[in-house]
Amino acid sequence: MPVDAALLGRSFPATSSYLVGREKVREFARAVFATDPTHTDPEAARALGYPDVVAPPTFAMVIQDLTLQQLLAEPDSGIALERLIHAEQRFRYTRPIVAGDELTAQLSITGLRALGKGAMVTSESEITDAAGEHVVTAISVLLVGGDE
Repeated sequence: MPVDAALLGRSFPATSSYLVGREKVREFARAVFATDPTHTDPEAARALGYPDVVAPPTFAMVIQDLTLQQLLAEPDSGIALERLIHAEQRFRYTRPIVAGDELTAQLSITGLRALGKGAMVTSESEITDAAGEHVVTAISVLLVGGDE
């Protein structure tokens, strides 16, 4: 099944809130070899004016994944995980993510381009805090292979 062209311009419901935990930030920092002490030491983060440890920039992918799961769950989208390659990832930050943030995200499909039997799908996840303030926009480009 080809990717459904009706996805272009579609927005999905906001995700449930995700409470960013200190240990999750520390685990993620270790996993991506982010060694800055602000990622693991609350005092180092506070010395720079943050209320708690600061997540590495790519941590936003944890929250964005909740939105991408919505897209993959759409039965008529034409997007199947086994034919999917995550081709590109970008982030536009207003401020860093810190432990204690309660974040929600909303996915929009902002680009869709046919590539042979497949397609390139661009999505943007707007991630906001509990006050509704923008934290980061996570942009993904997914390369979807066509049916054989």
